[in-house]
Amino acid sequence: MEPGAAINGTVSTQLIRLVRDSALRAGADPGQLAAIAGTDDATLSGELNRIPIGSLIRLWELVSHSGGGTGAGIAVVEAAPLGTLSTWDYLVTTGPTLTESLRAAQPYHRLVTAAEEGFDLHADGDLTVGFRTTAGDPAVVSVVNEYVLAYYLRRAREATGRDVRPTRVTFADAAPARHAELITAFGTENIEFGADADSITFAAADAHAPLLRADPTLAALLRSHADLVLNSSKAVAGPLDAFRTALTAALAEADLTLDTVAHRLLLGRRTLQRQLSDHGTTWRQEVDRSRHEQAEYLLAQGNLTTAAIATRLGFTDDRAFRKAFHRWTGASPSAARTAH
Repeated sequence: MEPGAAINGTVSTQLIRLVRDSALRAGADPGQLAAIAGTDDATLSGELNRIPIGSLIRLWELVSHSGGGTGAGIAVVEAAPLGTLSTWDYLVTTGPTLTESLRAAQPYHRLVTAAEEGFDLHADGDLTVGFRTTAGDPAVVSVVNEYVLAYYLRRAREATGRDVRPTRVTFADAAPARHAELITAFGTENIEFGADADSITFAAADAHAPLLRADPTLAALLRSHADLVLNSSKAVAGPLDAFRTALTAALAEADLTLDTVAHRLLLGRRTLQRQLSDHGTTWRQEVDRSRHEQAEYLLAQGNLTTAAIATRLGFTDDRAFRKAFHRWTGASPSAARTAH
């Protein structure tokens, strides 16, 4: 298994903290932030904790909706000096050149973001860095990619000590009504919209300039530390895990309603329904899944009748339970009990 494969689908606490704090500065409701899994200070205090990417995307949604429009991603970068993203920041700034630093760092991009987030490099003299987010909302995609491209420009300037100005910046989304802020931030008018990819291109003179912090020994130590972090990190429970725990408890207490479970999670029913939709599931599907799991467990115990199990799982009667069990397994509850 490649280093970090067990935490695919998760992102670093440093990135979560950066975007969370940016959302607060943009005017996001603190109550909405508190409802997002893995964004509390206690969870974010550990480098080895990994947060579900769904939490990051939800934070980006708040940045997008609160900060709004062109420049929201740039504002996040302005709050992220070198060191904000810990090991990743130094990996991309301690090689001999920008090109060589990014090449060496590329296999470790999961230090900061999820495996499925695309990080592309093309170096043929000039250096082009591309990124593809998994966010679905076009407004969120726009903010995320603006942030990523501005991030690499800031690190290039910090690493080289030069007033680096990209030769080209491309965005896949349509041109906004105005983008003077982007021209100022990126230092170039050569910004294209409706392109095939989101990317930033550095001239060969900048891409191959010696870096101020070049240190081969430190770079090797950072890669060794990155391997350790990727192999030792653990994913914290995401919204779906927390929901399923609350659902199981509500089922056990015979209080199985959407409002009851939402209240346990300190969420509104619409927020909970949206979270389930984000994970490709629904309340009905999750209740059905939970009842199936509990039915298998209770049948294996062997000390309850099917009528008692039906009552415990909230079915109207024994017949309804037997019908559902056959749909789940293709067998009857009595047959499953015998098999156990």
